[in-house]
Amino acid sequence: MPAAIKVMSAGAVQSMVEALGREFERASGTTLNLIFNTAGSLRERIAGGESADLVILSESLIASLDKSGMFVPGSIINLGRTVTGVAVREGAPVPDISTPEAFKQALLKAKTVAYTDPKAGGSGGIMFAAMLQRLGIAEAVNKKAVLGQRGAEVARSIAEGRAEIGTTFISEVLPVKGVKVIGPLPGELHTANTYTAAIPAGSASHAAATALLRALTDPATRARWTAAGLEPAF
Repeated sequence: MPAAIKVMSAGAVQSMVEALGREFERASGTTLNLIFNTAGSLRERIAGGESADLVILSESLIASLDKSGMFVPGSIINLGRTVTGVAVREGAPVPDISTPEAFKQALLKAKTVAYTDPKAGGSGGIMFAAMLQRLGIAEAVNKKAVLGQRGAEVARSIAEGRAEIGTTFISEVLPVKGVKVIGPLPGELHTANTYTAAIPAGSASHAAATALLRALTDPATRARWTAAGLEPAF
């Protein structure tokens, strides 16, 4: 196997890609160059010609990129699905988010609301911004918004007290200490996203990328994906 392979991955699956990636490095002797960012920003880099040996983005973005035959046939595999959760600082009062109307009122009452900046290309932020428009509260919430470039930044802003309440994918909240998921978005507001891996046709390390993909989708790891806030798709 080559000395190093490059992985470009959305942040929603970062905790598991890092954990299983470290184990893969030890077992194979292959070094992983792990690059994490929002799915949208990585899509732009890949579409612009940046090379990688394994790409992990939202299912819809992988499908979009593959329209031009970008990936090795048969290498596209769904890894896991995560849902958008609502979070507050550990120990803080827990607002009522049991219904869409209750959640709407919680957002209006909060002094500050954190979510991923849609302009940064994060799937969760784009979906949440659209939801605020549907609820008719986009202007009110955006006046007090604390925007993060990625979901992990949203979680940290809540843990550090810079935001009172926030939303991002649950898998991005769980690794951050000091912040608590109080539930998924309620009722018809519920949103989820599936993350998919694929090997670019231009990869010079096809065999190593295939081996890594096999390690990421080992059935023995399913319970760990679940514990990380991701429903395994394999």
